[in-house]
Amino acid sequence: MKHITTTVFVATTTLFLLVLTTAAATTLPTDVSALKAIKSAIKSATILTYSCLATWNFTSDPCSNPHITHFLCGLTCSNNRVTQLTFDRVGYSGTLSPLVSQLTQLVTIDLSDNKLSGPIPTTLFTLPNLQTLNLRSNSFSGTIPPIIKNLKNIETLDMSHNSLTGSLPDTSTSLTLTRLDLSFNKLTGPIPKLAPNLIELAIKSNSISGFLPKPSFTELTQLEVIELSNNSLTGTIPGWFFLKPSIQQINLASNKFTGLEILKPVNNNNNNNNNNNNINIIAVDAGYNNIGGHLTANFTAFPLLSSLSLSYNKLQGPIPVEYSKKTSLKRLFLDGNYLNGVPPEGFFTGKFSGSLGDNCLKSCPASSELCLKSQKPTSICRQAYGGKVSVKPKA
Repeated sequence: MKHITTTVFVATTTLFLLVLTTAAATTLPTDVSALKAIKSAIKSATILTYSCLATWNFTSDPCSNPHITHFLCGLTCSNNRVTQLTFDRVGYSGTLSPLVSQLTQLVTIDLSDNKLSGPIPTTLFTLPNLQTLNLRSNSFSGTIPPIIKNLKNIETLDMSHNSLTGSLPDTSTSLTLTRLDLSFNKLTGPIPKLAPNLIELAIKSNSISGFLPKPSFTELTQLEVIELSNNSLTGTIPGWFFLKPSIQQINLASNKFTGLEILKPVNNNNNNNNNNNNINIIAVDAGYNNIGGHLTANFTAFPLLSSLSLSYNKLQGPIPVEYSKKTSLKRLFLDGNYLNGVPPEGFFTGKFSGSLGDNCLKSCPASSELCLKSQKPTSICRQAYGGKVSVKPKA
């Protein structure tokens, strides 16, 4: 019994000392000064009483435990270093202090959904261990400096919904970056070389221009989702763009593309990118461009294609019957073109959603939801076909 009591006493004493040691841990002074600068850069009027920053009272050590009244949230520590900086979404305004660079053990920064403004300090991009940087939905302005390539361990980079200007950053040397979102900014210029291990790429709603450059995408063998809608991209959407085996979702809507090249995948026994068994595209949206020519049936060779939108382009000719026989296809939007002829009967079995309206089609049944938009007037269709359309399209 005495041995058991002694063992319990020793174990309890050890645990007490461990807790005492942990509680007494002192945050590195440079981390403390950085946290003070970060709070000071936030307008005090926006630090609400129930917010995380309101609990940052420096009469207590930031990394000491237990947190009872001070530093209740907003940061995470490991030993005596700050490893995560996470603002709650309460509308903090002000700027981000350049002294954030003193938090050299930061792995995660999430300041999203606030009202921070001014330029993003270049010192932020010197943090050697940073893996996640989320500045989404603020009011940051200025350019994204080239020094961003110094983030050697970055995995997720989200600067969307800000007011950033200038050109897109070159991330080609970022071997760890898998998710990049720069959407809803004011970025201009062409698409540069991209990080080779990207899985998700979103640059929608900017002013990106130029063609889709093949060198920018050649090494992206893991890219699954690409979102480039609402920009100023031009030229022909190239066939190679759809044959990358990792791609699942493509959105190129609302640009200035004038052509569309769809290479029909070849079904053979060779393991190459032209084997349709390697094509994993599920959804394509190239609507609201200036794409002309005839509607190709080659999309139907993509075995998993479920959703296709080519709305409001300048496509002509009949709708290939292959689309109505495509079993995987559930959503088809071809409205707002100059397609003519009689739509295949297979569209009206009830398995399709979408629209065939605002074309030059004949006998599109008014009873079908696909035909709810009326067809174009004969005069417009005749003009599109050089005066050769003589039969008025029926609604």
